[in-house]
Amino acid sequence: MSTDRDQALRSLDVLVGSWRVSGTDGGGQGHVTYRWMAGGRFLIQDVDLADDGNTASKGVEYIGFDTDTGTLRSHFFGRSGEILEYTYEVAGDTLTIWFGDRTSPAKFEGVFNADFTVNIGRWVWPGGGYASTMVKV
Repeated sequence: MSTDRDQALRSLDVLVGSWRVSGTDGGGQGHVTYRWMAGGRFLIQDVDLADDGNTASKGVEYIGFDTDTGTLRSHFFGRSGEILEYTYEVAGDTLTIWFGDRTSPAKFEGVFNADFTVNIGRWVWPGGGYASTMVKV
C-alpha cells in the first residue's frame, strides 16, 4: 500500500513551485504556491486569488493520500471559514481536480505543456465553468 501512496504523492511533484493563475469568464486571477510539508506526506497549496468581481479566495490546502479510497484527497481551508474537499489526480500530462470525489460533475481538467511549466484547462460544473491557465514563475 505504501508504494501506491508514494507513487500517487510523487505524481504531485509537477505542481511544486509558484504559479501565476489567470482565469476567464469569472475565473480567479492571482498566485498559488505548492510546497511539500516536512516528511513529504502532504503537499500544501497557498492560495491568493481574486475573481472578476474582486471576490478574494485566500486560504491553504493540504493534499495527501487517502488510504480508504486510494486517491489523493485534499482539504481547503478558506479565510472566511469554509472547508472544501477535493480529489486530485495527475496522469501523464493531465491534472484533474474534482470538487468532492471522482463522481462529482464539478471538476477541473488541465493539460501541461512538454516541460510542465504551463497548465491550460477548464473548471466545469452543471450550468457553468471557466477557463484557467497556470504558468510557473
